[in-house]
Amino acid sequence: MVLTIGIKRESRHPNEQRVVLTPNHVKKLINEHNIDVVVQSSEKRAFKDEEYVEIGAKISDNISDCNLIFGVKEISEDELTPNKTHLFFSHTIKGQKYNMPMLKKILDNKITLIDYELIKRDNGRRVAFFGTYAGYVGMINSLWTYGRRLEVEGIENPFKDLKQTCKHEGLSEIKPIIKQIGKKIKTEGLPEQLTPFVVGFTGFGRVSKAAQEIIRILPIKKIKADELPTFFNEKKFSNKVVYSVEFKLSDLFMKIKDGKYSKYLYFKHPERFTSKLEKYVPYLSILVNGIYWEPKFPRLITLDYMKKVYESNPTHRLKVIADISCDIDGSIELTTKSTSSENPVYVYEPLTGKVIDGVKGNGPVILAQDKLPLELPKDSSEQFGDSLMPYIPQLVKVDYSKPRHELDIPKVFKKSVLAHQGELHDKYKQLYEHLN
Repeated sequence: MVLTIGIKRESRHPNEQRVVLTPNHVKKLINEHNIDVVVQSSEKRAFKDEEYVEIGAKISDNISDCNLIFGVKEISEDELTPNKTHLFFSHTIKGQKYNMPMLKKILDNKITLIDYELIKRDNGRRVAFFGTYAGYVGMINSLWTYGRRLEVEGIENPFKDLKQTCKHEGLSEIKPIIKQIGKKIKTEGLPEQLTPFVVGFTGFGRVSKAAQEIIRILPIKKIKADELPTFFNEKKFSNKVVYSVEFKLSDLFMKIKDGKYSKYLYFKHPERFTSKLEKYVPYLSILVNGIYWEPKFPRLITLDYMKKVYESNPTHRLKVIADISCDIDGSIELTTKSTSSENPVYVYEPLTGKVIDGVKGNGPVILAQDKLPLELPKDSSEQFGDSLMPYIPQLVKVDYSKPRHELDIPKVFKKSVLAHQGELHDKYKQLYEHLN
């Protein structure tokens, strides 16, 4: 029996250049595992058709005979293949209304859907993800945005040498540029009005860690959140260093009643807590927000708070908020809309409530791109494919015509089969309510 994998072109999202399996991955599948690979032609994919042909893949619009069909994002209803196994980010598990017609088509056509978002280890950690690259791009674009803001303010700065991430070829080109910026800071120093240059980070997962990995290319010195007031009062800081603050949960939230923090109570009764981060905001130059947030949790920065700040100090030192989490009206209430690579930032003016695209205005610049990894399509595709490669040889051999409980799939994939033979996984039966 010939085992075949199909790579779907991304047609639903016009700017999607990523792919699940790059030519490097396909070459290994063909040469080491005797798996045939059919690739749908695409002019916008980060890797050209010719690169797949050169390593032995076939280019064809017809992938209906493949054992597995791989995509990145949602697939239009008319492009789903009945009775086949698809793998992609479906964005359906929260009952997202805009994807319910697609899910209904999947069930009606007895399609097996493996959702990357649900592939998890026993500890709950996801196996396949793009979050790392969201952190990379978020931090790079934060520094780029900071430089642009300083330029319109007439402040000479080393960040002007950095372009938006998507204007570079990849991390291999960007990191040396940031390293040169770091050398410039170390030798020449930052302008006095920018000193101390303090970057704050929220969040404790891959996004925040990746963003901090980028900032560490610069000459940094870590300081703790509770040290910030004394640090500023004593004025023992340098213009040749970037100061980095990683906020813990106890730095972000406090009980309304007594100002203390309890992790147990915070998650059990989040309504009893309020933001503690706001007391540290006046010390920050850039805030990079990568925290997980739901409406039940208190906000980190509110509109009311920022309005009071600007009423007392219209030249606030916080120039950029990179809201990588990108929850609209969420933990950062100034995030009133999401942005794109084509129009990545806007200024929120706390005194007027106006939102102005670009970096000019009387307020912080908000970076709220909801698809950050798109700006590093080759790098992020390589990393994503690397995470799946150990499982693909077994996945492609599975007989998906068998009942769910008889599927011989890797353990981490057991709960990722969102739909099988027209039925939803027991864990997601509530989605039937959204299909009516």
